Amino acid sequence: MDEIVKQALAKWPNVPHCTGWLLLDRRGQWRMRDDATQAADLPGDIIRHDALLSFINRNYAADETGQWFFQNGPQRVYVELGYTPWIVRLAETDGALKLTDHAGGAFEPSEAWLDDQGNVLFSDAVRIAALHDHDLDLFSSNAELDDDGGVFHFAAGVNLTLQRISRDDVAGRFGFVASPAAKARAG
Repeated sequence: MDEIVKQALAKWPNVPHCTGWLLLDRRGQWRMRDDATQAADLPGDIIRHDALLSFINRNYAADETGQWFFQNGPQRVYVELGYTPWIVRLAETDGALKLTDHAGGAFEPSEAWLDDQGNVLFSDAVRIAALHDHDLDLFSSNAELDDDGGVFHFAAGVNLTLQRISRDDVAGRFGFVASPAAKARAG
């Protein structure tokens, strides 16, 4: 977390939380959602300002209940998730595959999943991430698929068994809240 954010939290510890205004979409893009966008259940405008994107990514975390948020100074802005809290890109460089999360960090998978809607998911020791849909061709060219799942050949000697999962079970299985706004309305 940025030092300036820590200072703001110390100075103003009781600022109310915000829900519904920020979305991480299925392609790892941050989107701003005003009242009209939220009322129409639309994804919102893509945030394109590099400094703001960096600030959001550096101050992105989860609370103890699995709700992901962006700590914006003293205010916690809970994030609506298009699917998972992390989106990864798959690239091949010099014959080696690598995964990078939407914040630009390396993602070293320990497990791989296929959901019932054709999405590919990866988990590491602490995170779950959906593969960006533009990378499905590269994924497929390095995977052997069958009715039970299959195998993804990630690196030399690193073959990940592709496990099956229902999309409806992903949030519960990996302990995150996809819609903090819906949770706030319900309870």
